Amino acid sequence: MSQNTAKDGPMRLNRFLASCGVGSRRGCEEFIRHGRVEINGKIITDLATRVEETDHVKFDGKLLRTASALTLVLNKPEHCLCTRSDPQGRRTVYDLLPSKFGKLHHVGRLDNQSCGLILLTSDGKLNEQLTHPRHHVEKEYYVQLDHPFDKVLLDRLLNGIHLSEGLAKADSVRFETRRRLNLVLSQGYNRQIRRMFEEIGYEVRGLERVRIGSLTMPMLDPGKYEVLDSNQILAASRNPEPEQA
Repeated sequence: MSQNTAKDGPMRLNRFLASCGVGSRRGCEEFIRHGRVEINGKIITDLATRVEETDHVKFDGKLLRTASALTLVLNKPEHCLCTRSDPQGRRTVYDLLPSKFGKLHHVGRLDNQSCGLILLTSDGKLNEQLTHPRHHVEKEYYVQLDHPFDKVLLDRLLNGIHLSEGLAKADSVRFETRRRLNLVLSQGYNRQIRRMFEEIGYEVRGLERVRIGSLTMPMLDPGKYEVLDSNQILAASRNPEPEQA
């Protein structure tokens, strides 16, 4: 049985090499062109080659295996960017993590002023599942407003507010006070919550994400992280069951 796998079906060779930690996809293309990769004892130089689950792939004579997917949850603090690096030298989420996690991809974004739950993962399929609107994965936020909310405007949040990307709307809104509320989205437009409230005359003074799917924020101090287990990852990809009437 092969020691390397392409469990989701045939995988493009450069992607497979990258998943094994050989290099970036573009860098792996150069390795292929230079004849450093072989499949089942045959040197491969065709970039369109795909890897089957039963194939044995070697790089410079060493048999490869894909790295296990890794997913972290981070309690993102305010004034911290969801990007790998910033030309202005501002702090990023990657500055909060050990260097060995530097290749993980952040799942969606929280803007510089927002805080709370953000995931980082090496699992591209999970990333797509949690961020693409067609999967309707819920994200829940605590929202603090600059002045008391007029509940006459609630229908605008629920029925939709036109932004440049399309109709932006909340799945649900629950009030703790007239200035503090819980809002659930399954969309993910850029700075969506702040922009929705701006359109109806409010400034968001505080924004914290507290849930993705059924995964709620663990007991983590700002800037701290933990590795998720399989049950927690499954929870993130599934919305809570509707409450029984």
